[in-house]
Amino acid sequence: MRTYLDQSMEQKSFLENFVRNKKDDTGLASVICNSCKKELRVENGILKDECIHISHAFGYFSERDGEIQCFDLCEECYNKMIAKFRLPVESGERTELL
Repeated sequence: MRTYLDQSMEQKSFLENFVRNKKDDTGLASVICNSCKKELRVENGILKDECIHISHAFGYFSERDGEIQCFDLCEECYNKMIAKFRLPVESGERTELL
């Protein structure tokens, strides 16, 4: 039986490899939207387009127990996705922008 700690360590390792595959020596190399395949703008290792990154480790009671999935969505695809929600996304405003 795997413990929660085992799962979180596996997830960390998977995520490190996932991110590492998207990097080169100068930092972030590329980000591609999983929905529309748009290549998002990356300059000098910095993402210059808005993107949402989803990473989830499925747990007990799921048909995907133990599976980890990651994907990126451009802002346009994210907006299309949330427009289909039956309950609206909760939204607020961030006052400090870094």
